Amino acid sequence: MDQTILGIDIGSSKICAVIASVRDGVPHIIGVGKHRSQGLKKGLVVNIDLASKAIKAAVEEAKSQAEGTESINKAIVSVSGAYTKSVLSSGVYNVTENEITIREIGKALNNAVYNASIPQEFDVIHVLPYKFRLDEQDHIEDPMGMTGRRLEVFAHIVTAQHSSLENLRRTIQLAGVEIQNIVLASYASSIAVLSDDEKNLGVACIDIGGSTCEIMIHDGNAMRYNNFFGVGSHHITSDLAITLNTKISAAEEVKIRYGDLGIKSDSETGEQIQSDQMIEVPSVGVDEAVHFVELAKAQAVIKARVLETFGVLARYIDQSGLKDRLGAGIVLTGGMMNMQGIRDLAKVFFHNMPTRISKTIEMPGIYDELRDPSYSTVLGLIWYGAGKCTNYERDSMMKICHKEAKNQDALPAFSQPSSYAPNRDYQNILDTDLSNLKEDLAQGVRGQASSPRADQGKGESSLSKAKQAFTKFAEKLF
Repeated sequence: MDQTILGIDIGSSKICAVIASVRDGVPHIIGVGKHRSQGLKKGLVVNIDLASKAIKAAVEEAKSQAEGTESINKAIVSVSGAYTKSVLSSGVYNVTENEITIREIGKALNNAVYNASIPQEFDVIHVLPYKFRLDEQDHIEDPMGMTGRRLEVFAHIVTAQHSSLENLRRTIQLAGVEIQNIVLASYASSIAVLSDDEKNLGVACIDIGGSTCEIMIHDGNAMRYNNFFGVGSHHITSDLAITLNTKISAAEEVKIRYGDLGIKSDSETGEQIQSDQMIEVPSVGVDEAVHFVELAKAQAVIKARVLETFGVLARYIDQSGLKDRLGAGIVLTGGMMNMQGIRDLAKVFFHNMPTRISKTIEMPGIYDELRDPSYSTVLGLIWYGAGKCTNYERDSMMKICHKEAKNQDALPAFSQPSSYAPNRDYQNILDTDLSNLKEDLAQGVRGQASSPRADQGKGESSLSKAKQAFTKFAEKLF
């Protein structure tokens, strides 16, 4: 059965909407729309009205290219790492039927979320299992169909601020679209550019956009680490404008035209060669006035900002504790990868670790204009909707994404929330049940202690009811 997917990447420099028709699990792109970002700052919505208009323009452009998609009103939406915090957790489920099914795996994932003690102001958007343990057997890749009594799951949990997600949801609604699912932007990018071999070997995927820089580390079965840095190529433009005393538009042109990070050195001395070329730029505040600056000065400004960014990313990799597991090295993606020489500079900076500029996974349809690394996130959203996600992942709608499952609605989860607050709803359920349980137990104990011998049966009856309530609570919890 064919499926139509709308993916919307809400980036710091552009909004991109892509419509794809999925046939036999392969997306075919049938519509693309783009619009300059408005109402956004470093990945956060700061003006709902402006942001919704930009999103609506991009979606309408995509629909105009894709015939018969006028009625599509649900989208898979990217969310910036600026919204998020991540935590590692584990959960155990005691299996009653011996065989492990999708239901037991879902219960273990839910317990991992509960054990993470996520603050009330954050909502879960991804629960990504990276390791299973069955009884005393470690390093289980896929427990489905196995026999055991104690299933343990280790998961990377990505959460996002409830208020920020609510603002994002309202922005999407004003654009005439509903949220079908929410995907972390760096996770989506990695889906579009990483091969299975790279994931198994361990790899860091770095996405540098206009105003944001996101990193995620994939090791084995799933993402193990992610982080965000509020710096991108727009900051290079600002640095150039200040240093060269020129307009923002002129600084952007200098960056695009002369932004060569290639390392040029004398073959005998090894010293870097400095170009004495002069370039003409307009002066600030004086109409028609121009002045000349050294090209080497402009390139030094660009390189300094890029090196600073790489320095922060290197610290993030050290903090992850996974640096020694990056067998496949580093994959670079995002709009800043169009800058000449950035791969060579990154390779030197990261001590000659394997480094490559991303190439997105091939897919049929209107694709040529999307081959640029700046479109990796939106293509990842499309692949995510087509089922290319972490096996047994629990998504933002609390559904388990099982690659072999044909009926996702039948998969286990807590009641689906009306808004994006799964851990909030789960905690409310537990708080209510726990309060009722305490009251039932108290009544049972009081009844047994205070009743005369003749009425002791009534007290025992009250206590029995309390025990039944405790059993129901435990079943809901585990």
